Amino acid sequence: MNNPQAAAAEIGNPLLPLLRQQQSAFLENGAPDYKQRIEALNKLKKAIGEYKEEIVAAVQEDFGYRSDTETWVTEIVTTLNEIVATKSHLKKWMKPTNPGRSISAGMAKSRVMYQPKGVIGIMGAWNYPVLLVLSPLIGVIAAGNSAIVKPSDLTPKAGEVVKRMIASAFDESYITVVTGDVEVASSFTQLPFDHIVYTGSTHVGKIVMKAAAENLTPVTLELGGKSPTIINVNYPISKAVDRIMMGKFMNSGQTCIAPDYIMVHESKVDELVSTLQEKITKRYPSVDDNKDISWIVNDRHFIRINNLIKDAEERGATVIQVNPTNASIPEGTRIIPPTLLLNVDPDSDVMQEEIFGPVLPIITYRDIDEAIRFVNERPRPLALYYFDNDKKQAEKVLSRTTSGGACVNETMLHFANEKMAFGGIGPSGLGGYHGQAGFLEFSHKKSVLYQGAFSPAPLMNRAYPPFVVKILKVVSNILS
Repeated sequence: MNNPQAAAAEIGNPLLPLLRQQQSAFLENGAPDYKQRIEALNKLKKAIGEYKEEIVAAVQEDFGYRSDTETWVTEIVTTLNEIVATKSHLKKWMKPTNPGRSISAGMAKSRVMYQPKGVIGIMGAWNYPVLLVLSPLIGVIAAGNSAIVKPSDLTPKAGEVVKRMIASAFDESYITVVTGDVEVASSFTQLPFDHIVYTGSTHVGKIVMKAAAENLTPVTLELGGKSPTIINVNYPISKAVDRIMMGKFMNSGQTCIAPDYIMVHESKVDELVSTLQEKITKRYPSVDDNKDISWIVNDRHFIRINNLIKDAEERGATVIQVNPTNASIPEGTRIIPPTLLLNVDPDSDVMQEEIFGPVLPIITYRDIDEAIRFVNERPRPLALYYFDNDKKQAEKVLSRTTSGGACVNETMLHFANEKMAFGGIGPSGLGGYHGQAGFLEFSHKKSVLYQGAFSPAPLMNRAYPPFVVKILKVVSNILS
C-alpha cells in the first residue's frame, strides 16, 4: 500500500481479516453471473420471510415501542418489493451498453461494461435499522459485489437479528454482518473497501468520508437535513395536511426525509393550524397509550427533541402540543405528542438542526419567491415537498431549488418508488441507490473499445507533411 496513513490504520484492525477473506474469495471466484445474483437475491428474500416476525419484535424492543404497522410497511414489505423489482430488471441492467462511435477514435466499436467493484461496506442507520442496510445490499448483490454490513449500534436487537438472518443465508466470505459500538464502527470505516455506503447524520458522514479518503474509497452518503414543505395559496389545506401528516408523523418523525418544517402563505396559517389540530386529534385521539405512536429511540434523542421545543419557546415561539385527553405521559415512555411551533425564530435551534421527531415548525411567507429564497439560503435538503395545483408554478419551484429528491402534492413517496434513485446533494448526501441507480452506483462502468481493420494509429506514427496542420486548422474552425 502506497499510503502510509491508510496502512497505519489497518494495523491491528480487528475487521481486516474478514475483509481480506472476502477479497480473496472475490478474486478466486470471479464476478457472480446473472444466475448467481438471482440466486443470492432469492436467498435474501427467503431469509427475510423466515425472520420477519423476529425483525418486527426486535425493532419493537429497540425503540421501547414502535408501531407494528409502520415496521411491517417500512422494514419488511418495502424491502421485499425492492428485491422483486430488482430481479425483474437485472438481466437488462447487466447487458453492456453501446455509447456510439466517434470519428476521433477511428469509428471503432465501443461498449460500456458493468463490473462489480469488489467488497462493499454498508453502514446502516437506527431509524429504519433493517431497511437501511438491506436496501443498499440489494443493489450491491445485483451489481455482483460482496458485502460486509454494519448495522447501527443504537438498535442492537435489530442488528443481531439481521446478523443471524444473513448468516443463515450466506457464507461470510460473500456477505456477512458485524455488530458493535463506536469503536467497531471506527474500525469499519478505516478498512480499504472498494466502496462504502453510509446512512446517518451529516456530522458522522464527514467522518466516514474522511476515513474513506485515506484509502481512496468511493462513498455513497445518505444523510439528512431540513426538508422543507411549501404549500401554495391555491392548494386545499385539508388535502395538504392529510399528505403531510403521513410523512411527518410516521415513526414519530424519525425519518431522514420527513417534512421538517412547513411554509404556508400568511393568509392560510390559521386554517393550517386548526386543520392540523383537527386531523392529528382524529388520527391520535390519545397519546399516552396509543399503539400507532412510536417512541423516540432513546433517552438522548428524547432529551434533545424536548430541548429543541424549549429553546424555540424561550425565543418567542408558540408551542401547541396536540394531546386531546391532556394525558400525562408516563415516565420512561419517551413519547412526545405531535407538536406545532408558530412564530419560530429562524435562528432557534429547531430551525438550525434536523429535528428527527414529531415537531413541526410553521413559517409564513407573503409570496412564493420569498419561500424559495428562504429554502435557498439554507443547506440543500434531502427532500423538498411542494403543494400546488398550478403545474407551471410547481416546475418553477423545482427548477429554482436544489434538493436530493422532491414530491409535488405528496411527501416521502419518492423513496417508495424503487425505480428512482434515492440520494442527497451536498450536506444531505452524495450518490444514490435504489433499482437501476443502485446497480450503477455499485458497478464499475468500464469503457471498452474494439478496433476493427482500420486504425488511425499508423497515420499518427508517420512524419506529417505541412498540409496536415492546415487541414487540422480548418477542422478546428468548423468544430468551433
